[in-house]
Amino acid sequence: MIGMSWLKNRKMLIKLYQTLLNISLLILSLILAFFLFRELYYIFNDFLLGNKNVHQIFGKVLIFFLYFGFISIIVQYFKENYHFPIRYLLYIGITATIRFIIVNNGESSHNFRLAVVILVLTINYIILPFGDMKNS
Repeated sequence: MIGMSWLKNRKMLIKLYQTLLNISLLILSLILAFFLFRELYYIFNDFLLGNKNVHQIFGKVLIFFLYFGFISIIVQYFKENYHFPIRYLLYIGITATIRFIIVNNGESSHNFRLAVVILVLTINYIILPFGDMKNS
């Protein structure tokens, strides 16, 4: 009898946490959408005003795509039945690191370390399906 009550309370607690997580992600997606459109406004504003600083505009475009990527992850979370597939997180990590290298023209040793990070993430992305087949 006590075991059933504990199990019922546990399921209710899990459902409560899942609901809180979903509401939080929806609010976060609305905030990110606001920043996404704000960044788009800044890009169009620079275009219309004739801003010639290409690196500044390119940085804003990359920030726009970062917001877009995070919103895509949230959409994927709901499409995958409340689950973040690791392949999407690896993909976002790879593309974010590439964007960082493009925007920040840092030292060559720093860029080399970031290139190694991209290589490791890419290898994990390639190896991931083989781990899924092994578990099947």
